[in-house]
Amino acid sequence: MTQILFVYVTAGDVAEAERIGEAVVDERLAACANVLDGMRSIFRWQGSVQKGSEAILILKTREDLFDALRDRIVELHSYELPCVVALPVATGHLPFLDWIAGETGPTEIV
Repeated sequence: MTQILFVYVTAGDVAEAERIGEAVVDERLAACANVLDGMRSIFRWQGSVQKGSEAILILKTREDLFDALRDRIVELHSYELPCVVALPVATGHLPFLDWIAGETGPTEIV
């Protein structure tokens, strides 16, 4: 079975998360994008502790598409150093995992 990944991305706001999510789903780099608003972040950046509001973007994809997905997110993202990390899915509802695999990558011509 194809290894499925959840890709965790932070974005500056909901509009940016939706824009990135829509692009990568349309390009079949991800099968689904979930946007969660209202995250508060505390992080160290350029020598000082920062605070800010962000949105979370969770993408479902295949492992073999991660490099292309990551590169596209970085291209579309407003941050100098965007958070783009992949978490492997150990198990799940197999029809759902099959759906992710089937909705990503090149389309088959019949």
